[in-house]
Amino acid sequence: MTETPVFAGPVDRETYGEYGPGRIDTSNGWNRPRYPFQGRVTADGSSGFRAEPGRYHLYLAWVCPWAQRTAIVRALKGLQDVVTLSYVDDERDGRGWAFRERRGPDPVNGFAFLQEAYEATEPGFPGHLSVPVLWDRVTGSIVSNHFPDITLDLGTAFDAWGDPDVRLYPEELRAEIDELNAYVYDNVNNGPYQVAAAATQADHDLWRERMVLALERLDTRLAERRYLLGDAVTEADVRLWPTLVRFDLLYNPMSGVSERPLTDYPHLWPYARDLYRIPAFRDSTDFSTFRVPRPGFVNDDVKRLDIAPRAADWAAPHGRGHL
Repeated sequence: MTETPVFAGPVDRETYGEYGPGRIDTSNGWNRPRYPFQGRVTADGSSGFRAEPGRYHLYLAWVCPWAQRTAIVRALKGLQDVVTLSYVDDERDGRGWAFRERRGPDPVNGFAFLQEAYEATEPGFPGHLSVPVLWDRVTGSIVSNHFPDITLDLGTAFDAWGDPDVRLYPEELRAEIDELNAYVYDNVNNGPYQVAAAATQADHDLWRERMVLALERLDTRLAERRYLLGDAVTEADVRLWPTLVRFDLLYNPMSGVSERPLTDYPHLWPYARDLYRIPAFRDSTDFSTFRVPRPGFVNDDVKRLDIAPRAADWAAPHGRGHL
């Protein structure tokens, strides 16, 4: 990195517009953007990217739930000295994520904008400028911006340097974890965006019902088990939790999902607090970033529930130690 920190100028939506047009397709409700860089890191290097200390860097955003998962896994596995990490600014304009003084500079390349990392990997890259980004210092390019793969690789490929006793994706549970992750992604993680951006009232109502039903099913699942797969935290818990922690302050007010707050679920709410007591979950959370302006993709042509943001006591005892 250059000796003098490089920072982007202030957010300027008047000049550059809102982020999204030309990068994200919202022409028919919510279409999840493409994440084309899908390299994998493996312990033996057979993928072309060998797990090595000091080689990889994560570009994340505090506001992004997909990026938070990556920070959680990195901390759970004890990889803080193995894979470095930095954060982009909380706000963006049409130029995408940027590095500003509030969250610090890019310590690896001295970029002012995350777009520079994408351009270094694929000149003229036209797609979504997303986080998390896994950067390779050796090739000077992005390994992956495909968020589901990044956490799996951090959780499995770095056991030589991380904590091998933390088994977030154990082989004997992978089929069950994959099935549950797919269900949670379709109905919970992606649910608030589908509800918010639904093009028709019928679609809006359908997505609302799907997400409410999924939360009820997950609540029932957690009645007799401490975590989603039993008595240990797995990748499935990491995938679900960032949506839960944002639900009452951000997602429900944004989308109008349900009159029932997270705090009204007898098992999901204590479960969420149980995870919050773990430093990896707690320290990667900045509640102030959940109070953001109404996103531009929210469709105001549908009738939706008017839900006010709701703060809660996340430090309250969870009472799940007996499970």
